[in-house]
Amino acid sequence: MAVSLLTSATLSGAALAESLPGEGVTVQPVQSTVAEETFQTLIVNKALEALGYDVKETKEVDYNVGYTSIAKGDATFLAVGWFPLHADKYTMSGGDESFSRTGEYISGAAQGYLIDKKTAEKYGITNVSQLTDPKIAKLFDANGDGKADLTGCNPGWGCELVVEEHLTAYKLRDTVTHNQGNYAAIIADTISRYKKGDPILYYTWTPYWVSGVLVPGKDVVWLEVPFSALPGERKDIDTTLPNGKNYGFEMNSMRIVANKEFTEKNPAAAKLFEIMKLDINAVSAQNMMMSQGKNSSADIEAHANGWIAANKATFDGWIAEAKKAAM
Repeated sequence: MAVSLLTSATLSGAALAESLPGEGVTVQPVQSTVAEETFQTLIVNKALEALGYDVKETKEVDYNVGYTSIAKGDATFLAVGWFPLHADKYTMSGGDESFSRTGEYISGAAQGYLIDKKTAEKYGITNVSQLTDPKIAKLFDANGDGKADLTGCNPGWGCELVVEEHLTAYKLRDTVTHNQGNYAAIIADTISRYKKGDPILYYTWTPYWVSGVLVPGKDVVWLEVPFSALPGERKDIDTTLPNGKNYGFEMNSMRIVANKEFTEKNPAAAKLFEIMKLDINAVSAQNMMMSQGKNSSADIEAHANGWIAANKATFDGWIAEAKKAAM
């Protein structure tokens, strides 16, 4: 009997040791339709799986739908919530009453307007306000209408609201056209024009592969803005950077935004979301591989697995700390 009890206790202990905090809990990730956000989402998904969660296939949605779905509990989390860019979306969908966003997953994301260095130096262009001059604006005319063609931001991303605010605030509507649609297609056309030697004007962000192809300082230059002008609840924010430059956008962090009720019931996941950090350069490098043709689902999956294997100590550290939070 003693042996039997000892064996039973040992088996119970083993079973307890093998149990994971996420067992029996289903998680529904969402992300935008920007394929370059898949890599960072997959790393979060794989960390949750290591904690025992049943992670469903990520659903692609518009950011607005993503925030609304998470607030309602129809989705669990968004790995790439841009802040402060998404401040209005966050607030309108319920804010801190509906969401948890305790950590900074990826830091140091920049946005702004750039032109080719050759044109910038030839005409002394350093500020978007110079595009109010029809002669300067016409340099970037790609379709013959006399106005500068700005490769802009997709509707629904959040950045398009800033661009539209700038066009009004800086009195650019008569001389600049904000071209929107499929950003990947429009920026590809922009790069083609650059390669032909044509002047280009475009909006972009980091981390993203574009700045690996059109390298700031070498191929292109950032344009400053005459003063800060942001929409909505950020209208009084100064976008001037510590170095004195003002590119019209705040520096952003990508934060994991999760359903608050879920994080309250799942301390392991909540801790994971709080402590996960991914270097912005790793994202840029992965995005560059995608731009070079390694952009299938299998490729991106391999990129995520490769990153985890190369950063095993970091990844395992996240899992260990998250498990402790559930004890």
